[in-house]
Amino acid sequence: MTTRAVYRFVSHAIRHVPEGGVTYEAFCVTDGCQAESGPHDKQEAAQDWALRHTGSTGHDLFRRVFTDHAKVSRAE
Repeated sequence: MTTRAVYRFVSHAIRHVPEGGVTYEAFCVTDGCQAESGPHDKQEAAQDWALRHTGSTGHDLFRRVFTDHAKVSRAE
């Protein structure tokens, strides 16, 4: 007796979920510095942290991270 498998490929879509919000962070990437803003609900808060960090240290290169929440659903 042979066992057979049937695969059905279904298209899916991924979309931003507004109620999940967005988180903003900034990381100093100057060699040897590991300072980071921490997560913020407002983009301006992470940007203000980077501006203050530059003012106090002279470091001027940052990695910015924007994190959102997404939901995957079957494409109809």
